[in-house]
Amino acid sequence: MRAFVSRSLVGLALWLSVFTPSLAQITPAPTTPITPADTITRPYENPNGIPTPPAARPPWYKGKLVRASIVPAILITYGATTINGNGLYSSYQANRDIHKLFPTFRTRADDILIFAPYLELGAVLLAGVESRDDNLNIGLVILKSEAIMLSSVFALKNLTKIRRPDNSDMLSFPSGHTAQAFLAASIVHNEFRHKSQWYGIGAYTIATSVAALRMINSKHWQSDVVAGAGIGILSAHIGYLTHRNRWGRKPILPKGMSFSPTWQYNAPGLGMVWQL
Repeated sequence: MRAFVSRSLVGLALWLSVFTPSLAQITPAPTTPITPADTITRPYENPNGIPTPPAARPPWYKGKLVRASIVPAILITYGATTINGNGLYSSYQANRDIHKLFPTFRTRADDILIFAPYLELGAVLLAGVESRDDNLNIGLVILKSEAIMLSSVFALKNLTKIRRPDNSDMLSFPSGHTAQAFLAASIVHNEFRHKSQWYGIGAYTIATSVAALRMINSKHWQSDVVAGAGIGILSAHIGYLTHRNRWGRKPILPKGMSFSPTWQYNAPGLGMVWQL
């Protein structure tokens, strides 16, 4: 019996030595640690360390300044080329046709309507419509644009010395009333076009009415009002393009203080409300 058990143990040992894999074979091989995914690399950063070339600049004719000046440049150029009897449809021809339609009509409405787009701006803001920019930035853009427009208009008036249709003076070109109205209309359009284009359409309609009334009242020629419209629009665009305040930043004003356009004693102004 002992011999049988001994032979059995020896056979089991031989079987295990033949069919059992060695310790080296069952020991797991060392693995390379997996690098965790980069979750903080920005989309514009190259994970391989190679610097990404800067994006190509758009051509000059697609720049903001060029796009903003196309329409004003067309208006100013047309106005300048139709002074007096020049151009395909001169200012003299336009004046003759206008007074055939309105021989005796006269009004002072154009003196009031020049600031109507600003009144629209204030009314829309008071109604709770969200503007593109906060009140402080809107006010700064308006002040800058007005300075650009007024200096340009008065410089051109004194340089060109064109006689008005009613012979009152030699400061006809360009029309300051028209430039003022179209500047204000452009501000309204820029601030509310993301809400509705109708705000801008209404403001530009008022500005166009001012231009028409200036010709009907024999205060300006066609060339004056067309160039004035271009100067007003261009002044507003330059005011926006050169404004470097961060859009949307809350104005640094005392709590409860706000500003709004006003009209008192037949003159525009800026009203301040401070609620304690």
